[in-house]
Amino acid sequence: MPKVVDPDARRRAVVDALFRVVVRDGLQRTSLRAVADEAGLNIGSLRHYFASQQELMDFAMQSMLDGLTDRLLQHVERIGDLGRYPCAERLRLVTDLLAELLPLDERRGAEVTVFLDFNAAARTNPAFQDLAHQAAAGTRRLVHRVLTRLDESGTLRPGRDIAIETERLTSLLDGLSLSAVRHPDILGAQMCRQVLAAHLEDLSGAG
Repeated sequence: MPKVVDPDARRRAVVDALFRVVVRDGLQRTSLRAVADEAGLNIGSLRHYFASQQELMDFAMQSMLDGLTDRLLQHVERIGDLGRYPCAERLRLVTDLLAELLPLDERRGAEVTVFLDFNAAARTNPAFQDLAHQAAAGTRRLVHRVLTRLDESGTLRPGRDIAIETERLTSLLDGLSLSAVRHPDILGAQMCRQVLAAHLEDLSGAG
């Protein structure tokens, strides 16, 4: 009896293989054949699910962004109303939330590594630019929402310009991610989190 293959599960397995190849070899050296080998498939089987490298990359990046969005929304839902927490707890909860965007463990490290390679490629590859823009805009919306909620709960120092603070915090997250991926021996996960927490404390005046 022929083996029944779950197409969705097979696509997820191929995406996981793609991530491993990109993390190990870089996006520029990632080919359909390399991904097929990593996934334990022949190239014909892989092309049954993804006709081209572009289609595979688009699907992988959209899947990653969708998964990250789901995690963040679940995190926001668990937090609920920030105003019901003491100030120090509000800052810890927001640090935990934004830390989802940093390479603090193997899963997040792979996501950030792949995203950085993808984002660099988008500078010269128009096919990647829409998703790269979507990710950048989504990060800013999240950060703006978080800062607005902190402000509404009375956590931020009075007079903060939320638009400017959104760009400052987004730039900090981007810089930490890049440095931690490129120089993990210099900037580790614990220090990434400490820097993020210190910045939020400065915004609130709690430090």
